[in-house]
Amino acid sequence: MGSDVRVGDEKHQKKLEELRRRMAAIPGRGQSEVGRIPRETELRRESLPVPSALAELLPEDGLAKGSVVAYTGARSLLAGLLAAVTEHGGHAAVVGMPRFGLLAAAEMGAELARLAVVADPGPDPVEVAAVLLDGLDLVVLGLGDTSVAPSRSRVIAARARSHGATLVVADGHWPNPSLRISARVCGYAGLGAGHGRLRSIGLDVDIRAKSGPSRRGRIDLCPNGGRVEWVTRSVAAGTGEAPVAARGAAS
Repeated sequence: MGSDVRVGDEKHQKKLEELRRRMAAIPGRGQSEVGRIPRETELRRESLPVPSALAELLPEDGLAKGSVVAYTGARSLLAGLLAAVTEHGGHAAVVGMPRFGLLAAAEMGAELARLAVVADPGPDPVEVAAVLLDGLDLVVLGLGDTSVAPSRSRVIAARARSHGATLVVADGHWPNPSLRISARVCGYAGLGAGHGRLRSIGLDVDIRAKSGPSRRGRIDLCPNGGRVEWVTRSVAAGTGEAPVAARGAAS
């Protein structure tokens, strides 16, 4: 038993060292990016690329670089985030989510050469994600219904800020994130009684920031010529208001 644990620890450490070497080799990021922690006001000026239909719902029209986002719900929205970042020249990773749909991300425009997948991160997926924050723009981490202690979450959040990287945490509990996003499938269009072609998938999206009112909206994902387009159907501020019509489409 003891020898098995030691072997497992050695493999995990080797994996971490290999990830560190790869992060340091990424042009424009890696260890050269290490420096002072940016002020919060500076981070607000820079946001990750996101589908424009989602940007309408987000505070300041995007996900701030250096932030931690807690996410629950449909994987389609995560695929859209990864697609937007990699399509615009950024680097991203998915950690601890072995069933994540790469095909969906590719159909939304993801550059798979810029997307790393660590399906089995070993006994400490949080540490793997922390290493990836050193060299990537976006890291999506699946916690598998586990919780991260506040003391550790603060360390990881500071690491994300120092590198200007964004961490999205799914399927678990992360204390005091910068933003909470949830999305659920609310309907389909185009399918009849056992037949027809799928024209769209509807997502109800809820955004909750640390301050200010929450925002809710409906986004439709519409296949179009091998590409999935994002279309905003409605946006509402606060939890007690009915959605009102909004416009805009995203690719």
